Amino acid sequence: MPWKETCTLDERLQFVEYLKAVGEMSELCKEFGISRKTGYKWLARYETEGPKGLHDRSRAPHHSPQAIDDDVSQVLLAARRAHPTWGPRKLLVMLQKEKPRVVLPAASTVGDLLRRYGLSEPRKRIRRVAPYTQPFAACSRSNELWCADFKGQFRTADRVLCYPLTISDAYSRFIIRCEGLKRATGLGAWPHFEAAFREYGLPRAIRSDNGSPFATKGPHGFSRLSIWWLKLGIRHERIKPGHPEQNGRHERMHRTLKSETAKPPRSNLRTQQRAFDKFVEEFNYQRPHEAIEQKTPGQIYRPSSRKFPESLPQFEYSSKQSIRRVMDGGRIRLKKRLIYIGDQFSGEDIGLIQASDHTWEVWLGPIRLGLADILHPGLSLIY
Repeated sequence: MPWKETCTLDERLQFVEYLKAVGEMSELCKEFGISRKTGYKWLARYETEGPKGLHDRSRAPHHSPQAIDDDVSQVLLAARRAHPTWGPRKLLVMLQKEKPRVVLPAASTVGDLLRRYGLSEPRKRIRRVAPYTQPFAACSRSNELWCADFKGQFRTADRVLCYPLTISDAYSRFIIRCEGLKRATGLGAWPHFEAAFREYGLPRAIRSDNGSPFATKGPHGFSRLSIWWLKLGIRHERIKPGHPEQNGRHERMHRTLKSETAKPPRSNLRTQQRAFDKFVEEFNYQRPHEAIEQKTPGQIYRPSSRKFPESLPQFEYSSKQSIRRVMDGGRIRLKKRLIYIGDQFSGEDIGLIQASDHTWEVWLGPIRLGLADILHPGLSLIY
């Protein structure tokens, strides 16, 4: 039963004084609206501690087996400050390796500790699209699929635009390349892809978006880069427009890359690249990943057995096909007419198979590009 509506401490003191004067516990408890057990409790506290014993006491336990030792707390806080974007699970995996003799708390306890010290904020709820599993269904080992993209450009402190080119292995999440370029062009990206192929071998496929320099609006979306990949035996997979979740593993890495290297941007491209290199080293060899059983990408990734060739293979054509070389400007000459194929095909040999008196099938190696019609008003490829 509650005390009557006055100052609680005064009520308790008055109760004890009346009790000492009258000595009728049952009657006084009934008058003050409390149980006899409560009455004896306050009498005992008054007799041992005096009036201060009538104050309310904290209900916190004297000992909490879940409490974190101060030394362990400092270790956890230092780890979080060194890796400000890592969550409790990643921190625990790292510390278990570095300090195997230290008894570490549960991830939820670490999360409470980080929030208490202002090192963690509640995550914003993100509305997610259902995952697109088709491109990753056959991705069961390293180098079956690489992911490539230009992360959103930003300006360094000296106001120079930086376009980060990123390449990763979809199976292991291993970052193959992260290069800050001045422009998002095929000419700029080409040497970095070649360096990656020479260092790690050739993947079976590369997945990208539909933007330049990976794709164009021409036949089959071919760009100079993807034509080169086709010669190397690499299949180019493109996500559906407006569906970045189809390259979700790579996009998730971009979010971490941005938070750790571009907030804030570095002073110039050189220092920005050093930040990228440091991030790649940590991401590949230090940062555990929950989706791969808290291993690091470097523990899983293995280079491809398909080596980069010293001489670039050329497309082969059958005896039924007549060969034309695409001229500068992306055109071929056919029956004294100039047919536009596409600038990205300039310098490439293509195969022609006559389909009718005025039409020819146009092939780039094993890929049918479309139909050339010398009577077509636009004199360009129909596809």
